[in-house]
Amino acid sequence: MKQYNKFLARTGKKVPLYAFLSLFVFIFGFPFYYMFVLSTVPGTQIYRNPPHIFFKTSLFENIGALFQDIPFPTNFFNSTAIAVLSTVTVIFFCTMGGFALAKYEFKFKKAIFFFMLSTMAIPPFLNIIPFFKMMVFFNWYGTWLPLIVPGMANAFGILLMTQFMGSSIPDALLDAARIDGLTEFGILTRIAFPLSKSGIAVLGIMTFINSWNNFLGALVMLPNIDKTTIPVALSKLFMQMDGNRGGLMAGTVLAVLPLIIVFIIFNKQIISGLTAGSVKG
Repeated sequence: MKQYNKFLARTGKKVPLYAFLSLFVFIFGFPFYYMFVLSTVPGTQIYRNPPHIFFKTSLFENIGALFQDIPFPTNFFNSTAIAVLSTVTVIFFCTMGGFALAKYEFKFKKAIFFFMLSTMAIPPFLNIIPFFKMMVFFNWYGTWLPLIVPGMANAFGILLMTQFMGSSIPDALLDAARIDGLTEFGILTRIAFPLSKSGIAVLGIMTFINSWNNFLGALVMLPNIDKTTIPVALSKLFMQMDGNRGGLMAGTVLAVLPLIIVFIIFNKQIISGLTAGSVKG
C-alpha cells in the first residue's frame, strides 16, 4: 500500500509537467500536421472555411500537378547535391581551421580569432551586392560554386570547432602522438577527427540545414529554374497567380521531409554535441 501511495505521489507530481510539455508539443507540432493535411487536399479547397483538419485523398494528384508546374525532381537533386557538397567541405576545412586555432600557437592568433568573431556580427544582406559582383567577376554566376565555395571555411564553423576541440582533445595525447612519429596531418585525421565526432555532427547537421534552406543565395545566383534549388522553385510557383496551391503544399512537404528525417536520425548526435564539454569530469 505504501509503495502504491508513493507511485501515485510521484505520478501526481509529473502530471503538470507532462501536461505542459504536451501543450508545447501541440503548439509546435500542429503547423506541421496541418501542412501535411493540406498536401492531401484538392487545390480548390485549400482556402476552404472551415478548413480541413483531416487527411484527404488528393496527395498524388497534387504531386502530379507540382511536377507539371516546375521541374521539382531536378530542383530536389540540386538542393541535395549543393547541401551535401557544402556539408562535406565545411566539415573538412572548418575542422582543420578549428584544430589549428585550438592546438597551435602562432603570431596574431588572438587577433585572427577576434576578427573572425567580429565578422559574424555583420548582417548577410550587407554583403549581397559585393558578393554578387565578385561571383560575376569569377564567372561563377549561374553555377553552384557561389553556394559552396565561399562558405567552405566560414567563421561560425571554425569557431565552433575551435571551442569544441579546445575542450575535448587533451594536449598530452597530441604530444604523445608526435613522440611516436605521427605527422600533423595524421594527428588531425587519426586523433582529432575521431575525438570530435559530436562536434562534427553538430556542424554537419547545421550546415546541411542552412544550405538546404538557403533562399537568398540561390535566388540571386541561380536564375535558371532548372539549376535552382527547392526554396526558389517553390517561391516562383507561389508567385504564379494561377498556380496550383495543392501542388505547392505537396512540394512544401517534400521539401521539409529530408530535414525531418535528418533530425530524427541524428538527434542524439545533436544533443551530445551541444552538451559536450558542459560537464567536466
